[in-house]
Amino acid sequence: MTEQVKEDMVAEEPQGDQVVEKNQAVEPLTDETAALREELDKVKAQAAEYLDGWQRARAELANARKRFEKERSEVSQLANGSLIAKLLPVLDDLDRAMKTVPGDLAQHTWVDGVALIQRKFRSLLESEGVRPIEVKPGDKFDPTWHEAVTHEENQDHKEGEIIAEVQKGYQFGDQVLRPALVRVAR
Repeated sequence: MTEQVKEDMVAEEPQGDQVVEKNQAVEPLTDETAALREELDKVKAQAAEYLDGWQRARAELANARKRFEKERSEVSQLANGSLIAKLLPVLDDLDRAMKTVPGDLAQHTWVDGVALIQRKFRSLLESEGVRPIEVKPGDKFDPTWHEAVTHEENQDHKEGEIIAEVQKGYQFGDQVLRPALVRVAR
């Protein structure tokens, strides 16, 4: 130790009765310090507990918001899918009407108008994410995408292959709105 520190320590040391008084004063101070430290540790533990609880509640709220948004999106998509599925027969009727227009009427402007309505309707469905299910003769029958209306003997196709499409199927995103109706070889 340095000389100055030693001198300060000697100067501060009490003599005689003063030593007892200072020791008595130190003892309660040590007890009080210990009590304060114990209380501080308790408060720190409680603060850590509250912080942990707050962080958990915040994470649960964020997860609940994400779950709510996902469920809301799914309900909206389901409602849109249901409405679109109800409109598909109208598109089928337009397709049939355009396929059966007699040659002598094909030059009329109202036929062009019906064709325009058909194109707009298809364009609208495509903009909403509706796509036709592509089916070609010779494709393998898949019950996820197709519904068999008949099973027929056919020399040109192997068993389980599609002979022809009877009605076009549609999908909305990954969801099948309406399976394609097909004839299947047996």
